[in-house]
Amino acid sequence: MLEIQKFTKIIAANWKMNGSINFINNFLNDLDDLTFENINDQSICIIICPPFTYSYLIANKLKNCYLGGQNCSLFLEGAYTGDVSASMLYDIGCQFCIVGHSERRTIFNETNNEVSIKATNSLKKNIHPIICVGETLQQKNDNRTKEVLSKQIRESMNDDSNNDNTIIAYEPIWAIGSGLTPSLDEIEDIHNFIKNEIQGYENYKILYGGSVKSANSKGILNLDSVDGLLIGGASLNVDEFNKILSF
Repeated sequence: MLEIQKFTKIIAANWKMNGSINFINNFLNDLDDLTFENINDQSICIIICPPFTYSYLIANKLKNCYLGGQNCSLFLEGAYTGDVSASMLYDIGCQFCIVGHSERRTIFNETNNEVSIKATNSLKKNIHPIICVGETLQQKNDNRTKEVLSKQIRESMNDDSNNDNTIIAYEPIWAIGSGLTPSLDEIEDIHNFIKNEIQGYENYKILYGGSVKSANSKGILNLDSVDGLLIGGASLNVDEFNKILSF
């Protein structure tokens, strides 16, 4: 596994269910031309998480970036039609896997326990899980954000998780795809809460996600408590992604 503590910033691109072969070829060619003229720093970890069907194509073309999965199966192998196991992800070169994204929790009703199992399966196959947590707008308005996050983190973590093998991504559900983002003070407060007030997580790498774009990314990355970004829609536009990477 990688030494994730050596990275000063971790930038993960979650393409969700978007893209095509033509898009990928153009994106990677443009990314090579743009980004790595600006960033040639081994302390920066850049992760691309494409749809499963394009992972192998990207694995063969990716330069200076790491490959990640958007999800993995609850099961290691067997008669589970349509599932993709952690071992399959590892076999094609994935070194990271997003687990517990709010879309998985909300649309597919994934529980904290299921997220923990997926994190376990990832670690068994030497893949770093990126465990996503976040509150709804109602929970935020009810001043329950920290209570919700504490429960999600404790119940979603695997017993073998530690700050060398697991990453936490804070994505307020109300901010994802909405164009809304918490203030910098709010982001700093939540990240500090996770690191300082939930026992055992003080040295974990914590990413921020939720309507990240070039207009706000630099300010977020400059926060001492933020170790990187989990980017959705903005990562699909190579010019926008390049601006985010040029912090």
